[in-house]
Amino acid sequence: MFFINNQFVLRFEFMSIFALHNTEHTIYMKIALAQLNYHIGNFDGNVEKIIAQIRMAQAKQVDIICFGELAVCGYPPRDFLEFKDFIHLAQQGIERIRMASDNIAVVVGAPTINPVPEGKDLYNSAYFIADQEILYVQHKALLPTYDIFDEYRYFEPAHQFDLVSYRGKKIALTVCEDIWNIGNENPLYTTCPLDIHMQHQPDLVINISASPFSHGHAQERIEMLKANVNRYKVPFFYVNHVGAQTEVIFDGGSLVMSADGIIHDEMPYFIEKCTIYDLDLVNQTKTDNEQTKDKTSLTHDALVLGVRDYFGKLNFTKCVLGLSGGIDSAVTTVIAAQALGPDNVRVLLMPSEFSSDHSIDDSILLAENLNIQYDIVPIDDVYNQYRSTLHPLFGDLPFNIAEENLQARIRGMLLMAVSNKFGHIVLNTSNKSEAAVGYGTLYGDMCGGLSVIGDLYKMEVYDLARYMNRNTEVIPEHIITKPPSAELRPNQKDSDSLPDYQDLDQILKQYIEQQKGPDEIIALGYDPKLVQRILRLVNINEFKRYQTAPSLRVSSKAFGMGRRMPIVGKYLS
Repeated sequence: MFFINNQFVLRFEFMSIFALHNTEHTIYMKIALAQLNYHIGNFDGNVEKIIAQIRMAQAKQVDIICFGELAVCGYPPRDFLEFKDFIHLAQQGIERIRMASDNIAVVVGAPTINPVPEGKDLYNSAYFIADQEILYVQHKALLPTYDIFDEYRYFEPAHQFDLVSYRGKKIALTVCEDIWNIGNENPLYTTCPLDIHMQHQPDLVINISASPFSHGHAQERIEMLKANVNRYKVPFFYVNHVGAQTEVIFDGGSLVMSADGIIHDEMPYFIEKCTIYDLDLVNQTKTDNEQTKDKTSLTHDALVLGVRDYFGKLNFTKCVLGLSGGIDSAVTTVIAAQALGPDNVRVLLMPSEFSSDHSIDDSILLAENLNIQYDIVPIDDVYNQYRSTLHPLFGDLPFNIAEENLQARIRGMLLMAVSNKFGHIVLNTSNKSEAAVGYGTLYGDMCGGLSVIGDLYKMEVYDLARYMNRNTEVIPEHIITKPPSAELRPNQKDSDSLPDYQDLDQILKQYIEQQKGPDEIIALGYDPKLVQRILRLVNINEFKRYQTAPSLRVSSKAFGMGRRMPIVGKYLS
């Protein structure tokens, strides 16, 4: 280790597994996985949390404790990585962890400076620190640039892969994506780091990850780990983040797998936890200890955690939202109450002349079921005043979408007024189906600081509502069973303007998640005119989605940072 401009830089060009010290053989090895909830840029908070777990592990005579990818700074740091001060603070964090590592090894992720002038300035690295020394740093080789990931924007890929020898064991140290190119079969990459590691015959693999939650991804991780173990025949220790960073949610689910490809343990989802494992017992595992994975329950827990962390990490406490009597606002309200507590949730019921009596009654019943504050604020007077003011401009033109959107924008204005007056954050209640086809009003029902269900299709919202009612009727049954309506004109129903949600959702999934074009979707048996209409609506409404709140991501292709489309594109428009 040497210093350049008062910053430490590590050199490993001539390091081999034989050059590392402390190779005294031990019969047993205890390895701890700490899946923790980090906060991007909160170096003091992250490092203190890490050191607290190190102290616990030291007291229990753990040999190695492992933390997640870029744990010191939080993931994804994005353009914070372009600030030298940010990198300096990360290095200070590593130094504090080094000083705390007496009689234990710590595996932890942090950015490191690339000392070579050519290439990117940084590496995404896994540190192996033991007995107050940095023994080795393994840089990440495979830098994803798909979906929410943009790592090649910031990091230089690794080209050197050595093992760490510690207390009689040879360890292959890997970072997240580096185990996702099994046998060099992933067309995104040309290097398979573990194929290189295996030339030196490691006793185990440690992988530190920041793997976000989405539908089905937990099962994909298990299948990926099993494929690695079946290929390499060594035990795997895989540690993930837990917690939410704005729209990106990390589910935990850290894994330990025996050399036979059997799941020794799968850690809890959406919960911080540190678990200690005996390496010999891992290799004796005979029965899979895999958790059940119900899509709706996992989605529920992800959204609750997403709301809680958004507020907690921004030092907000209270929210406000419009409760309309519809399914979307009902589900959003239940999530908010579970995440923040009933005392921190306030809803406004804002009926107009087109609102049905049952919508008001259903909303009141839901608010009382949740024991949250509700206020009834009729918008008739404001709406009529607006129409009167606009009459010189509108004249005797017939009622149309202008008057409908006027009601939505009045409601948005009232919510923002309460937000400004009391410091409550407005929660957006739009779902993915409506956002996809532009069935929402900018500066009206699309306003808010966070879109809670913006990555749930309409039918998934209904599934979530039924899940919330699995033990007792929290959401009044009438909200779930009545036809959905915006109630912005007489006897309005969503089906007046949109296809049946079951068909709409399936076509949207094929286009958004599966990236299938119109001909491919039509070949699945859908009506050609319907497909063309829906896809055109998705594309021409991109400008609306650019102006909306971040949506909590629970699918493999959420609107926002994971789906980057041009606003003025001509394709299918």
